[in-house]
Amino acid sequence: MTLARAREPLAVLAIALAAAAPAPPRGWTDPAWFDGKRFHQPEASATTTGEWFRRTFATKRGPWRGFTDTPPGPPPPRCVEGGRLRVTFVNHATLLIQTDGLNILTDPTWSERSVPVVGVKRRRPPGLRFDDLPPIDAVLVSHDHHDHMDLPTLLRLQSRWHPAIFVGLKNARFLAANGIRGAHDLDWWQTASIAPGVTVTAVPARHSSGRSPLERNRTLWCGFVVAGPSGAIYFAGDTGWGAHFPAIAEAFPRLRLALLPIGGFQPVWYMRDQHLGPEDAVAAELLLGAATVVPMHFGTFPNAGDAELEPVETLRRALALSPDVAPRFAVLDSGESLEVPPVGDSSPRP
Repeated sequence: MTLARAREPLAVLAIALAAAAPAPPRGWTDPAWFDGKRFHQPEASATTTGEWFRRTFATKRGPWRGFTDTPPGPPPPRCVEGGRLRVTFVNHATLLIQTDGLNILTDPTWSERSVPVVGVKRRRPPGLRFDDLPPIDAVLVSHDHHDHMDLPTLLRLQSRWHPAIFVGLKNARFLAANGIRGAHDLDWWQTASIAPGVTVTAVPARHSSGRSPLERNRTLWCGFVVAGPSGAIYFAGDTGWGAHFPAIAEAFPRLRLALLPIGGFQPVWYMRDQHLGPEDAVAAELLLGAATVVPMHFGTFPNAGDAELEPVETLRRALALSPDVAPRFAVLDSGESLEVPPVGDSSPRP
């Protein structure tokens, strides 16, 4: 998909690509998807081992600055109620969602590296100080890759607030073995209660799992939809392009907020099956129809070939070609918050 495509062809292409892909399963009891040891992505990656070597050893990363010591954002309110929805972009895939009196963190990571010892160092500090967080009621962890399931941060959260933690199948046992007890495993499309009147549903994603190459796909990866009196919020986690977007749109037709990744997308020929890029995020929104979109997964860890500013710059060019969609996107800086308008209101206001 190139920036030369006009808005209408982009929408047609999004629908055609989604329709051509196999529908995500409504659970993992079918041995075609789970063989008792490993989960099998319904839309398997088309890349080969040779392409992995080409991507790993022959792809040059775009430029990044050294560590940029930006100041943290202001402490958020203790909670929000009365129909308000507030989201703060901590950075990477860590966001603070405040709605219906609850404080919810997604893929929380305050660690210095994307992987302990050997991973790349973060290039910006977290946009909120850990000590400035309000009491956390729930944590959503999309999958077990180190930069999304950060054990030191989860241990700190458990020690301070004992939040409910929701994960994909087979992850709760791993967390318990590492001192983080009481996490709730969810299958795709399975729903659990966070609080009276507020639910979380695990939804499909196109990605993978594994803390090391030897553990690949032994636990389930997912996104989440939080639904309550103030509306429905979709957190995509790590995901590539796929048929799950129209399936999620059908199940949750009035999303108030979608949190969509835009970084880690280069080289596109390899990463598209795993990481949504900026143009695909616009195409996904054309299918989802969320009232507001906040991009994430950019500008913190140089884990792919993208230059530091490339995801946001590419997104802005794509939105210029999609004027009907552009007002729904709100690009937040680290530590910046957004008061999300209700469905049907005017464009989002950072």
